[in-house]
Amino acid sequence: MSPHRSAPAPALAVVGATGAVGTILLQILSQRADVWGDIRLIASSRSAGRVLAVRGEETEVLALTEDAFEGLGAGDVVLFLTPAEVSAHWAPVATARGAVVVDQSAAFREDPEVPLVVPEVNGHAVRSRPRGIVAGPDCVTAAMIAAVGALHAEYGLAELAVSSYQAASRSGRAGAEALRRQLTQVAGSPLGELPGDVRRAVGEDTGPFAAPLALNVVPWSGELRADGWSSHELAVRAETRRILGLDSLPVAVTCVQVPVVTGHSLTVRARFEREVAAAPAREVLEAAPGVVLVDDPAAGEFPTPADAAGTDPAWVGRLRSSLDDPRALEFFVCADNLRKGAALNAAQISELIAGEFA
Repeated sequence: MSPHRSAPAPALAVVGATGAVGTILLQILSQRADVWGDIRLIASSRSAGRVLAVRGEETEVLALTEDAFEGLGAGDVVLFLTPAEVSAHWAPVATARGAVVVDQSAAFREDPEVPLVVPEVNGHAVRSRPRGIVAGPDCVTAAMIAAVGALHAEYGLAELAVSSYQAASRSGRAGAEALRRQLTQVAGSPLGELPGDVRRAVGEDTGPFAAPLALNVVPWSGELRADGWSSHELAVRAETRRILGLDSLPVAVTCVQVPVVTGHSLTVRARFEREVAAAPAREVLEAAPGVVLVDDPAAGEFPTPADAAGTDPAWVGRLRSSLDDPRALEFFVCADNLRKGAALNAAQISELIAGEFA
């Protein structure tokens, strides 16, 4: 036990440890300050028995059963990197034992008794958790919210319009593998100049996407909702409002899938309560936690998904004042959707909770 601790270090259980986000999470645990005692890895029965490296030690993956939570209690954290239906079923099992749940799925994001947290923006919210659960946002929201939140704190956000350009790995390994498979199919075909050539080369093998993604752009992500909106677009709207505490904020979102393996990008138009210029806004973003400003178009310096992949911060560039509104800014932001958009945010939330019991 550390000489600075008055109690044993809390345990951390990672449910979904063998998935795409789980793999990144285990890397992060080895790179950040070690605040954990026992680390327990849990996954579906298909992955049970696998041995993974955590903090340089080999750890066997347990099957997701009630026995997997045995011995966990007050002060311990159970981190869910699982589909919503899995989190909804098993999170109450963990909280019933006294552990705090950090869930990265959509299962609890709309629950008013579950705080929705991005530590750089509203980390204080983790302390109020009536159900013993803290939720992390959608990876698109997470990619932009540190930058938007910093500007809101300075200028007061009044309106937001975003378009997302989402990486295939948003759909996990299935999405990344589908894109790679489609690119291989397209590369091996004698493509002509007809628009239908890509679709013919890919055939019905669109994977988790609504249309072929290779050499294409698909203006759809999620499930159909009223008036033609998608579930992912409405989620970004609702989550931005919750995290910033702006229940009536006008938010317009268009979600687009692009043929990139890792790294979400967004164009953002933010309108504020008072006038704002690009120069002071740059200073705000340069000082914002979790944000890196890369903004010199004359030198060819602006963020791309290739820059953001494998890194922690949100990369912001192309910052400029609106041409027709002195209260608006336009900018571009990129972030690793698996790391910044999911695993890192979950790890940061978990560490905040662990700090309460130090």
